[in-house]
Amino acid sequence: MSATDATTGSAADAASDERLRRWRLVLGGGPEEGTGRPLTGTDAAMDGALAALYGSGDGKERRSGRRSAGLEGSAPSVARWLGDIRTYFPASVVQVMQRDALDRLGLSALLLEPEMLEAVEADVHLVGTLLSLNKAMPETTKETARAVVRKVVDDLEKRLATRTRSTLTGALDRSARISRPRHRDIDWDRTVRANLKNYLPEYGTVVPERLIGYGRAARSVKKDVVLCIDQSGSMAASVVYASVFGAVLASMRSIAARLVVFDTSVVDLTDQLDDPVDVLFGTRLGGGTDINRALAYCQSQITRPADTVVVLISDLYEGGIRDEMLKRVASMKASGVQFVTLLALSDEGAPAYDREHAAALAALGAPAFACTPDLFPEVMAAAIEKRPLPVPTDI
Repeated sequence: MSATDATTGSAADAASDERLRRWRLVLGGGPEEGTGRPLTGTDAAMDGALAALYGSGDGKERRSGRRSAGLEGSAPSVARWLGDIRTYFPASVVQVMQRDALDRLGLSALLLEPEMLEAVEADVHLVGTLLSLNKAMPETTKETARAVVRKVVDDLEKRLATRTRSTLTGALDRSARISRPRHRDIDWDRTVRANLKNYLPEYGTVVPERLIGYGRAARSVKKDVVLCIDQSGSMAASVVYASVFGAVLASMRSIAARLVVFDTSVVDLTDQLDDPVDVLFGTRLGGGTDINRALAYCQSQITRPADTVVVLISDLYEGGIRDEMLKRVASMKASGVQFVTLLALSDEGAPAYDREHAAALAALGAPAFACTPDLFPEVMAAAIEKRPLPVPTDI
């Protein structure tokens, strides 16, 4: 056998061994499951971490050696497990496993203990869980919880703030239309199209009788933006993102931002917008929903309807007066308000929502759609410029 053949054979053996290893991990611990290969070392530890979460936990499975749940709801064992999964899996997988642990094994109560919070991989979903537990949280845990929330919020601001400010600043500049733009502010594409009737074929050019462009928005010119956020339990991730965006909008000199959260009552958190962590701990996730009451409050705060954007973030499961809710939206739009309905503001897939209410809003010219955080600046820019919203096609 040549050296080349030996190398090729060795590579093929290594690939085959890796496939067998992966299948062995899929099959789980205990007996060798017909593969002829036991789990050892790191592989056995990884399987143990998976088994603790995804095993059924019944006695028969434990006796047979198959995977079985093993966290048992105790803080020390859970803390150790959290450390294990951070050792063996990437952060994105760790976050999924943590969410599954909260759902499958009912570990939410353990997040009320400081040592647990210090061990978890912080993400938006964890923040939502902490906010839902806020009222039950002992004083010894609150500072640790705020530190976890602060970390997530700071990371989101770093990711989202710069692009949001630059996108909206451009939209504000373009929204300040003038009839005699400076050369650098001329919209040449629209100017040429508007003057095509003045085309001179002998010269191969268009003579523009009318220039179309935009001036720079003066510092004193503002748009009013009202974020009206449903704080029912299913909207947790949306509340987190909306609070961050609210703080970013409030930091812009040319935008007057207001943030309102609601369930069956309405709370105005605008005075806390300089710190989104304070906003988040001012929410109360869970409870019913009265969209009509929330919109009534928002409508009462509008003083310049033609320069106002109202963003309702809700799954539209209305517990209040449906017809009154729709009348308020129609009234705001008739007065010149730009009204945006987001079924969710998160990185998740298509949300559950009230399709009848969404269709009714669309009939009023206020289409309801889910929005990712990355798309939100474009949605706001379109609303500020009063142009069609970039509605995703999958909602």
